[in-house]
Amino acid sequence: MFEVRQSRTTAQGALEILELIYHAAVRQVRKGHGNAVLGLILNILQSVLFVVVFYVMFELLGLRGNRIRGDFFLFIMSGVFLFMVHTKTVGAVAGAEGPTSPMMKHAPMNTVVAIGAAALSSLYMQMLAGSVTVFLYHVIITPITIDDPVPMMGMVLLSWFSGMAVGMVLLAAKPWAPDVVGLVTLIYQRMNMIASGKMFVANATPGYVLAYFDWNPLFHVIDQCRGFVFLNYEPHHSRWQYALVVSVVLIMVGLMGEFYTRKHASASWFAKR
Repeated sequence: MFEVRQSRTTAQGALEILELIYHAAVRQVRKGHGNAVLGLILNILQSVLFVVVFYVMFELLGLRGNRIRGDFFLFIMSGVFLFMVHTKTVGAVAGAEGPTSPMMKHAPMNTVVAIGAAALSSLYMQMLAGSVTVFLYHVIITPITIDDPVPMMGMVLLSWFSGMAVGMVLLAAKPWAPDVVGLVTLIYQRMNMIASGKMFVANATPGYVLAYFDWNPLFHVIDQCRGFVFLNYEPHHSRWQYALVVSVVLIMVGLMGEFYTRKHASASWFAKR
């Protein structure tokens, strides 16, 4: 009832929001498993297993031929890892706590913090898993070299940013039709198993086939990432600028949708379910 109001500068307010996002992200990481360390290990094993499955599949089906000259593991990782970062972020942000969540009753918690925490925790988990996977391969099997690591990391962050953008649009629509949005999220994640282009080289793919993939920002990000990973590959059918522009547009749409939903959402919507 009685509260002492203190004036804050813009910088202090921003720092407080960042601190809230950090603590909420830590909570997001820990809530997946009772034992935080075991939860991280399981996530790493999941990513390692995903890479191994694709590696074995390419070996058994004889799909290693006609690929980029370079380490085949890097070819797999440049596709699978960015796919994992993107789709996991989509799922995390789309499943973040919305305006009707009980957590929103605890000030100064808000949906911006929830979205930031979901996206940041997903990035942390995938970066940890990817780093461990590459380190183990580099140390145990054979040393690897990345041609241009800084822009390559930029593509990783762009895949995360585009996943956050798609997730925000789905999150804004979820209170209006939760079952439909859940199905759309699942379809989008499964569709990207093929539509992301992680299993083929864009430069070696016919134009009529590329027409089915070039709408997808993740396809452009993965192809551009391979251009930075491999010395002997120069992407001709993708633009990272396209992925960035689409992501920014989706972020704006998601923010507008989330603002509108927050003003009209009611807990009674879910009381009937």
